[in-house]
Amino acid sequence: MNRKPKDRLAWQSKAVLLLVLPVTAVSILLQGHWWATQVPEVAWTALGVSVLFALVVWKLKAGTPRAAATGALITASLMFSTTQFPYRNSWAHGALLPLLTVFLLTFVATKLGKHKKEALRLAEDHKGRNSAQVAANLGAAALLATALTDLVSPFGHLQHAASFAMVACSISLAEAAADTVSSEIGQAFGGQPRMLTNLRKADPGTDGAITLVGTVAGICAACLVACAAAAAGQASWFLFGWIVLGAVFGLFVDSLLGATLERLGWLNNDAVNFLSTLSAPWAFPWPWPSPLPGLSWLPGLTGLSYLAPRAQS
Repeated sequence: MNRKPKDRLAWQSKAVLLLVLPVTAVSILLQGHWWATQVPEVAWTALGVSVLFALVVWKLKAGTPRAAATGALITASLMFSTTQFPYRNSWAHGALLPLLTVFLLTFVATKLGKHKKEALRLAEDHKGRNSAQVAANLGAAALLATALTDLVSPFGHLQHAASFAMVACSISLAEAAADTVSSEIGQAFGGQPRMLTNLRKADPGTDGAITLVGTVAGICAACLVACAAAAAGQASWFLFGWIVLGAVFGLFVDSLLGATLERLGWLNNDAVNFLSTLSAPWAFPWPWPSPLPGLSWLPGLTGLSYLAPRAQS
């Protein structure tokens, strides 16, 4: 996966930033104010953890200062959207754990086989990822979580809003981890890549090219993020398979877009990453709430019971 977008498509990276950052910032202001009036501990914890996370990313040179700031905004937004109300006495029961898992997986995968990637001119910039790359990989999770929180809450189902948001962002985060890990491991250890569309041999780093080793590594990364989401306590272990399935679906959407629209020069890498993370949750059989009193669901879809969180101590 080539990290260098064509200059003439740089506007797409800016478009991703202009879509993600304003919505995320407004979400933080509104949700932060609401939590500050309801449970101040949630507001201060989310903001403090987000700033600390940004400093760690910057100190490790995993991202530029702007990338770290972008990550902080997304982290705070995700934490607010996925915190249960009534509050369940722990900030760990939300998106922070899967988000940290994504960071650790991608950070380690990027460092593995660094010398080979440098020889192939595929290694990450020594300054780390830029803000557009962070928004492209994590921004969809924040947007989806915010949108689902706003969609479910007005129907009087505030207690379920965080569960919906948690499922959506977990699938998107799992796809982001799968995509990055499959690419990084595939380039370092995958051997001869092949195009997804016709299975012809391709050079390492070719848009839309995949390797078996990289794909398996990506699926394993998605499984670890799914485990983190289930362990966080807002989703039952039944959702583990759906999170992985959604991530794999998004992973192949990413490769398909790379092999077609990106190779044709219509999309750059940031746009492909954003669209694939946005597409991943659509593999999940969402139960859509009715505006009528009580809970009612579209025919053929499982009820809300499989979204119910485990009881917390």
